[in-house]
Formats: sequence, structure tokens, C-alpha cells
Amino acid sequence: MGDQRVSKFSDPLEKRSFARYLLNDIKALERMLDERQIESGITRIGAEQELCLVGDDWKPAMNNMLLLDEIKDEHYTTEIARFNLEINLDPQVFKTDCFRRMENQLRDLLKKGRKVAGKHNTKIMVTGILPTLQQKDLSFEFMTPNPRYEALNNIIRSQRKGDFELNLHGLDDLITKHPNILFEACNTSFQVHLQVDQDDFQSLYNWSQTIAGPVLAACANSPLLLGKRLWSETRIALFQQSVDTRDTNVDMRDKEPRVSFGRKWLEGSVVDLFKDQVSRYNLLFASDVNEDSLAVLKDGGIPELNALKMHNSTVYSWNRACYGVGGGKPHLRIENRYIPAGPAVLDEMANTAFWLGLMKGMPADCADMPSRMSFEDVRYNFYNAANTSLDCQFRWFGQTVSAAKLIEEELIPMAYKELKSLKVDLADIERLLGVIESRIYSHMNGAQWQMKNFSELLIGSTPNEASISLTRESMRTNKLKSQFTYGRM
Repeated sequence: MGDQRVSKFSDPLEKRSFARYLLNDIKALERMLDERQIESGITRIGAEQELCLVGDDWKPAMNNMLLLDEIKDEHYTTEIARFNLEINLDPQVFKTDCFRRMENQLRDLLKKGRKVAGKHNTKIMVTGILPTLQQKDLSFEFMTPNPRYEALNNIIRSQRKGDFELNLHGLDDLITKHPNILFEACNTSFQVHLQVDQDDFQSLYNWSQTIAGPVLAACANSPLLLGKRLWSETRIALFQQSVDTRDTNVDMRDKEPRVSFGRKWLEGSVVDLFKDQVSRYNLLFASDVNEDSLAVLKDGGIPELNALKMHNSTVYSWNRACYGVGGGKPHLRIENRYIPAGPAVLDEMANTAFWLGLMKGMPADCADMPSRMSFEDVRYNFYNAANTSLDCQFRWFGQTVSAAKLIEEELIPMAYKELKSLKVDLADIERLLGVIESRIYSHMNGAQWQMKNFSELLIGSTPNEASISLTRESMRTNKLKSQFTYGRM
């Protein structure tokens, strides 16, 4: 939601005013596309690192504001809970040593944060879901003191007309209720951005949906929540339920949740995607938006489209379309929101290289995905991967294929070939895609490693004790500069 002040709409006039700004933003974007003002001919990549804070007891540390104040670095910012922080990495041009530059910056920023955190008996950890989280850690008092987060909580809760419900089933079951949205804070991601040309947006967005299942299968790292063994990537189901604005009324349940994979292929431009969001999802926030984007265009300027970005930030697509302005030029991005944080920085960079290589390496005959594959198959693949990751079977262009076979025989070679053609440093390609290969050969990703070791630790122990032991060992891998070793603890 950026730095804008947000609040609940005070009256219908305020809501109509914001809606006018939003519709003007869509018209302005449509005009910029027609006049070809969107930046093209250059590809940039970027990422956002979400972090967990833990104390010496390996449980959540509620001191993000203290650390943020002492770190004093604009790359660091808050997240919704006091036990979270976020790092926004600088954009990199997609060429040569881009992955090394991104990785080095991330490691340097983590080192800076950890130095400050250590003074306060706090550790900074990258993990999809912190294993030691307990429901008491999600009390309202542990929400980051920021009006944006409180507004989001109050508005979604008022629309639900009651508590938030979780109903998750895996090897164990988790069925509970909670009075606020802080279950969202359990989800910790490594969000990757890819700048795309406007002419390529439709085909690349559909391709991003197509490959989401296989990529998620390779990088899953979030199997545990509140001591329960659930999905390989529990974040997918948890996030959908934790910010669900629908109440329990049967008619309301027929509506699509705000966290969604989508319901159909994109058949038009990015404007059509935004129009669809506006038509299907109600406005949540009033804000201090006062930009007349059409007037800015008329005066020869580049609008920020703040109303559109505000509404877009409240629709949580796993592959999200983004508009931005950098260096005075407007651009479009596709944001990958399903890649989890961890287990180590190298794993995150491997996931990034794998996804970006596949995105840029889209086969020519996949430019028209609606004619090649059922969207229901793509959607099925995504949720199947979230459930069982490397153990799942995919529906892939009319055939059924195992996740491991598809990734090893088709997708890794595709990513390798494209990254090499883009003249990304060969040593980085081999080092990063080698991490993905090692997961396939060992049939062990972060989620499976956690599930295996947690189950073994439970023998003669309690879920709380097992979670602490697992977190301690996972923290050790966070600090490794070499490949995460998916062996026994």
C-alpha cells in the first residue's frame, strides 16, 4: 500500500470520489499504452525479502520498530507484525552478473540488519513460515503500530462480520478461529519482479500462470504452522483464508476470494486485467490520492496512478500485474508472489534464476496459451504443487507427468538455455540452477526437509520442542554461503 494514508470510507461521496480517480487511472494507462509511452527494450529485475525476527529462545521477537530505527537504511521497512521486517532490493538490469549483484546486496543488507539485531539478542531469519510461531504471538498488540495495518484489519474484519476462520488439512489438521488478520504475518516470501514490454504482457502473464505450479513444486518451504504438518507450501492456503473478506453467508462464499490464482486466461491487455479486478473486487480503502492522472498526461507528465496502485495492492494475485515509474519512465512488471523465503539466501537466488529463466525462455508456441492448455489444468497444477510439491503429478499439455521429471527434463534445460542466451554469467547459471537440480536428484526441497526432520523430532518430544530444534537448525543454514544441505539434522 506504499506510503499513502488509508482509512475506511467515511461516506458514499468519499467512495465515489476515489472510484473516479481509479477509473481515470485506468483510462490514463489505456492512453499510455495506445501512445506507446510504456518503457520497452530493457528488462529489469527486482525482489523483496520478507524476514522473521527470533529471540534467543528461538521464538518470535516483537521488536521490529526498535531494529528498524537503529538499522537506518531505506532498503528496510516494516511488515504487518512486530516479528517481521522487509528488505526492498534495488532493481538490476537483466544481464551478465545481475544475480550476483542482487545476491551480494541482499547478503550485505542482512549482515547489516543482523549486526544491529544481535545487540538486542535477536536473530534475523529467512523462512517461509517460522516453525515456533504460536497463536498467542498473533494477538492484536503484536501488530506493527502503523495506521495502514490497523485499517486493513478493521475493514476486512467488518466485511467478514466475524472472526477469521482457518481450516487447513494435511498430515495434521488445523481448524481454528482468530479475531484479527495477523495470520497473514505468518507468511514470509521472496517476491520477484520482472519488467516486461507492453506487447509481451499478455503472453508472458499467461505463461507465468502456466509455470507457477512447477516452480512452486521446486521451491516449497512452508509445511508447518502452529506445530501442525500441513501443505508443502501452507502459505498458499493460509494467505487466502487469513485475509478473506467474504463472510460465512452461502451467497458470499460463491464470490472469489481476494487472494486468488485467477479464474481464466488473460485475453486482452494489462488494462483488461485491471478492469476485471475493479469489476469483481470492492474498494477497501479511502486514501489521500489527489492526482488527476488524465490532467497529468495532458500536461505532458507521467502519472503515478496512485488510486490504481492502491486498489491493486488489495487484490492478492499470486502473479500480480504492477505499474510503476522509474527514472521518469512508466513501466509494467509481473510480480511473482508465491516463492517462499528461505531456506537460505542461495536457495532464494536459485528460485529467482529458475523463474526468470523460464519466463524469458517462453517457447514461441506458448505465446497463445488459451489455445494450448486448459486454465483449469494450470490452476490444478498450482494448488497440487502447493499441497505436495515434488511428490505431485502435473497435467502438462495433455499429458500427466511427475513434478521431478518435468522440472529435470524440460524446465531446467529451458531456463539454462535462455539465461545463457541472455549472456548471464555462466558460473552463476550453473551455480544457481545446480541448486534446483540437487533438489530433484535428492527429491528433497526445503518443505520436505522440514517435514521429515520435524516428524523425527516429534518422536519422544512435543511439537513445541520439535519446533525449537528445527528452527535452531534452520537458522544455521540461513548463514551458509554454500548450497543448503538437505540431509539429516
